[in-house]
Amino acid sequence: MEQIWTSSEGATVPEVHERLASRGDVAYTTVMSVVHNLYRKGRLTRRREGRTHRYQATASRAEHTADLMSLALRSGGDPHTILTHFVQQMDQADTRRLAELLTRMDEDGTT
Repeated sequence: MEQIWTSSEGATVPEVHERLASRGDVAYTTVMSVVHNLYRKGRLTRRREGRTHRYQATASRAEHTADLMSLALRSGGDPHTILTHFVQQMDQADTRRLAELLTRMDEDGTT
């Protein structure tokens, strides 16, 4: 996903493979399988580009991260305990931003 997110126009399998291969040994077929699985699971869209496809993410990195956080909150047991541990691990600046966001959402009636 990182390789797809880094380009506003998405990427093809050969482009992703080339970027990853510059960092170490990675098989083209592995890249192709991972990209196809992400497409099949709805994480990527694709459009025909010559003899290949150009893939784009269906969600931004921030949206994807929020989805993962939501999934963890729903599947990890007691939400109060999970949120407590999560907030305790945040630095002061993030805690302040969270408090401001919750206040703003409460004032707007969006919570």
